[in-house]
Amino acid sequence: MSRLVKKSPSLCTDLPLGNTDICNRLHLLRQLLRSCIGPTGRLKQVHNNIGGHVITTSTSSVLLPAISSSQPFINLIKTSILNHVSRFSDCGLFASILCLSLIEQAKQSGLRGNVATSVNKHLLGLCTSYLQRQDCGCKVKLDFCSSQSLITLARSIISSKPACVLTEREALHISKLAVQAFLLTVPCNNPGIVSLGKIVTVSVEGHSVLNSAVFPGLLVDMPDVFCLNKVENLHSNPMCMVVFSASLAGDLSDLGGTIEVHPGVDTDSQILDQLLKLGEQVVKDEVKLFICQKVIHPVLQQYLRSHGIVVIERLGITLMEPLTQLTGRGLYVLNPGISVLSSFGSKTMLHLQPPGDSAICTMILCHRNETMLSELKVVCQKTEHVLRLTLREPAALLGGGCTETHLASMDKVTETVSVLGCSQTEYLRGVEGFCQSLESVAAALQHDGGNSLMDLTHAHHWSHPADVMEERMEDSSGFCGCGLVESSTNQKWTYLNTKYPQFSPAPLFRVPTVQPRVLDSFTAKLNALQVAVETANLALDVRYLIQDMN
Repeated sequence: MSRLVKKSPSLCTDLPLGNTDICNRLHLLRQLLRSCIGPTGRLKQVHNNIGGHVITTSTSSVLLPAISSSQPFINLIKTSILNHVSRFSDCGLFASILCLSLIEQAKQSGLRGNVATSVNKHLLGLCTSYLQRQDCGCKVKLDFCSSQSLITLARSIISSKPACVLTEREALHISKLAVQAFLLTVPCNNPGIVSLGKIVTVSVEGHSVLNSAVFPGLLVDMPDVFCLNKVENLHSNPMCMVVFSASLAGDLSDLGGTIEVHPGVDTDSQILDQLLKLGEQVVKDEVKLFICQKVIHPVLQQYLRSHGIVVIERLGITLMEPLTQLTGRGLYVLNPGISVLSSFGSKTMLHLQPPGDSAICTMILCHRNETMLSELKVVCQKTEHVLRLTLREPAALLGGGCTETHLASMDKVTETVSVLGCSQTEYLRGVEGFCQSLESVAAALQHDGGNSLMDLTHAHHWSHPADVMEERMEDSSGFCGCGLVESSTNQKWTYLNTKYPQFSPAPLFRVPTVQPRVLDSFTAKLNALQVAVETANLALDVRYLIQDMN
């Protein structure tokens, strides 16, 4: 069949980084994301032009999917960052800002594209090698004998999301709960291959954050108030419960396949008879708790309840996995640890807890309104993932911008590599752009018009109010961004993204009583660094953009 409308030719854009419109969009995206990073980052409200739900956030995993662009060059970068976030849950803004800064610096430097990418790749190798060394000056070993370093890591993530609107006391409380829940999911005394448990999060709106709590086992919502007077029957020891993942509603459509029905047969009554036979067997087996992932036929529900059985339907697929982990995969399960909780707002919940250690726990998250609660839930899930990454690599990086400034000062003392195929001048320009991009991420943490500096001894990041005179800096600085270095009278400083003499950062003689106040995930940040540089190099290598306009 011939086309009714003539096919439009594809749109080809030569050298997209030479296109003013694309560069302006990249700059705007960088400014938008730059303003979100850190504890004092500015919130963004995202909504479409036809109404709908309004999102208030500064979290990259929420913000980036909500930003739509018709420009494939922007979507290339966005997709790359979101892929990192989906795998590591943290450092999405770090990767975004660093990537966009590297692209901007390469364009401003006037370097050839292949030279810029070669220098970036070389410096990335130096950074990753240094970060993986045992004597790395910005890496901290995590001690699992104490929960303090884990709490610091969790608190650094939670405090960096201002949309949660938490006081210091509330942030510390949630951080401790996150670590407690994480530790409960790590099985104890399990030989062989260890399988981590699961944290089930239950949101309760309208209550204080300090009412949030963690419970071992699983809390299941009980919307049926008529079952509450039968809960005391569940305390028998041992107690038998039955779990169904198939629908018990009696609908033929749920059976699937081809069904042959003889003429004159009442299928509804036939199915109901089979369901009631199931109910009779359940009563005969002295089952006390009947749980179904999907819908249960009302007649079967009434029959079971008339025999003193507590019935829970529509459990949902989300809770089925932790429930089967908690109880095992058999149809009938012996489970004695059951109690009722009714103190979380209007929610009445059944507490399922096995007799021994369980790797399943439930986190009750409370907050004052829906927006704050939604952001807090996302952040707690990200924190759980980051804490799990510490099992793979029990280390963290110094936060507060100190890792970025430390790496920038290390890169500046590198020597020219002849195999890169560039001159000494080109190499130094490439190094300068790479270091300024790292420093720009640290400087982005300052949102109140203050100054971002680096000390010329340990190369840590510092923030000063805008009205502080240079000769009074040591009086106003206090501690560096990560909290390890205290200001002193003989300290020398330099503003970030300015010229300063090359120096190798002096190692810190750490006092055991002085611990970092801000930590970043080692695994997440190392991958974010690689993703940022590789994505920037990919963008710098793009020669043509071809868009199908049909």
